[in-house]
Amino acid sequence: MTQLSADVANNLALFIAEVKGLGQLWGLQHGDDWVVCDSAEVEQTDVLPLWSSESYARAHCVEEWQDYQPVAISLDDFFDEWVNDLQGDGVLIGTNWNADMEGAEVDPIELAKELARVDD
Repeated sequence: MTQLSADVANNLALFIAEVKGLGQLWGLQHGDDWVVCDSAEVEQTDVLPLWSSESYARAHCVEEWQDYQPVAISLDDFFDEWVNDLQGDGVLIGTNWNADMEGAEVDPIELAKELARVDD
C-alpha cells in the first residue's frame, strides 16, 4: 500500500483508484456520529473526511478523534444513501487526508461521477 503524501492531487487519484478497486471507502464513526470538520477551502462549509483504506482512516483515530473507529462504507451504499444527502446538506468530501490533515475537498456529486466512471 502506498503511503499518503503531501501531494493532494496524488492522494485523490489514489483514493479513486483504491475505492473503485475495492468497492468501499472508510469514514470515522463513534456511536451515531461521523467525523465532520470545517472546510479549509470554503467558509462555513463542513467536510466529511473519507479514506480509501482502513489503515489510512485508523491513523487519524488520535487526539480529538481517539474514540472514533474506522467504518467501511460500500460503494453501493455511498451512491445510494450518502451522495444526495451530503450534497443536499452542502457537505464536501475530504479524500485521503494525510497526517497533516491535508487533502482534496470534493463535491459529493463530482466524486460520485468519478467513482462511477468506467475506465477504458
